[in-house]
Amino acid sequence: MQIGIERKPLEKADVEALIVLVFEGNREERFGAAPLFDAREIEGKSLELTLIHRPAGAAAKRVLLAGAGKAEKFNTAELRRAVAAAARYLKPKGIKHIALALEGRFADAAWVSAAAEGIILGGFEPDRYKTGNDKRSIESFRVIVAPDAPAGLDEAVEQGRIIAEAQNFTRDLVNEPGNRLTPAKVADAARRMAAEFGLRCEVLEREQMDSLGMGALLGVAQGSAEPPALVVVSYRPAQARNGVHLGLVGKGVTFDTGGISIKPADGMEKMKYDMAGGASMLGAMRALAQLKPPIPVTAFIPCVENMPGGRAQRPGDIVTAMSGKTIEVINTDAEGRLILADALTYARRQGCTHLVDAATLTGAVVVALGHLNVGLFASDAVLRDRVLAAANTEGERMWPMPLEDDYKEVYLKSAFADLPNVGGRWGGAITAAMFLKEFAEDTPWVHLDIAGTAWIDEAKPYTAKGPSGVPVRTLVRLAMDWKD
Repeated sequence: MQIGIERKPLEKADVEALIVLVFEGNREERFGAAPLFDAREIEGKSLELTLIHRPAGAAAKRVLLAGAGKAEKFNTAELRRAVAAAARYLKPKGIKHIALALEGRFADAAWVSAAAEGIILGGFEPDRYKTGNDKRSIESFRVIVAPDAPAGLDEAVEQGRIIAEAQNFTRDLVNEPGNRLTPAKVADAARRMAAEFGLRCEVLEREQMDSLGMGALLGVAQGSAEPPALVVVSYRPAQARNGVHLGLVGKGVTFDTGGISIKPADGMEKMKYDMAGGASMLGAMRALAQLKPPIPVTAFIPCVENMPGGRAQRPGDIVTAMSGKTIEVINTDAEGRLILADALTYARRQGCTHLVDAATLTGAVVVALGHLNVGLFASDAVLRDRVLAAANTEGERMWPMPLEDDYKEVYLKSAFADLPNVGGRWGGAITAAMFLKEFAEDTPWVHLDIAGTAWIDEAKPYTAKGPSGVPVRTLVRLAMDWKD
């Protein structure tokens, strides 16, 4: 899709459809819209869309009045959603050339970047494996601003494009079925991406992980015929700041049956999304390679398939993690924390000074927060606040959860090993995070449980059903805005 800025009066935008924002309580008198407001057909409510054909006084063939809600609550996240909803409304009509009018205070870099993200994210469809020729797409998108609008808007468009394409790259990976995206295929995708964007990629195979003592990760992998892989993708700035090395660790279970503790059949097909954390790390690295943050960033994606094969680990097995800690496997369906344990240890030993992991880790976080907020757990208040600030800027909602030592003392006890891999019925998302904290040790660390937010069960006006791409934007913003 071609995306760009045009500096001209919006009435002169000669496109198939021009998007104009409308706020609650405000009338749009242009384009022959006044009678629609008089009849209360248009009220400006969020995501309300009204298409006007042959609009009066406009060069555009159509004007789409896009409800933006209350002006005082409108932010870049709302703009992103409004533009995405407009894209999803116009695209099925075969409209290929679209423009958005950004007037007044909205004609600046942050708003322009969000608009570019919205048009790309709204165009995403999870239909790669559908046959047929009726796959419509938007070919061009222009942001119309006044001739005297601030400089630098072209760069903002480019930044929005980079971030949105990275998020869609993540969504494409998550959407791949387990028979087409094995651990080895994740490694292949990482190699291709790294080669395209100038990143370093290393893949540790089973033998290397065994020699490093990654018994927790390999224990999960042993039930599958598909070999595991630990994917490491690195970015280094030309002049790195001293003392900071951000590690991004993402769970990469390419399909999760639950292992011997097998899941119910109903809904198991969705378990292809259990590598969404790992995919988000690759997406973030794809964007960072182009945006070039001031700090080194390395992504670690432990990739396995959790299967109930004849060699699968059993409940009651005891494994030794890379850190030397022993773990009693109570439930083989609590496998994500096992592979992350070794990946966190490896990241620390590679010199990472700050760690953020993302994982579709627990159903318990969905019970606690539903599908609207990521559960955020942190061992360090400064890093927690950095991540929350980045998430708030990007409109990816996150909620801080408790991480008190009592949860380990009360719930994470084993008579036979240093730790069990589950803590019982109560506080499941918290005890999972407490388990991971044991392997982050004293390194500042944030854990993002994205089990409720990485997948959208039903399509919404602004997004298709399927992978969301959370938390790619937050991770990119975190690295880009890093201050000493």
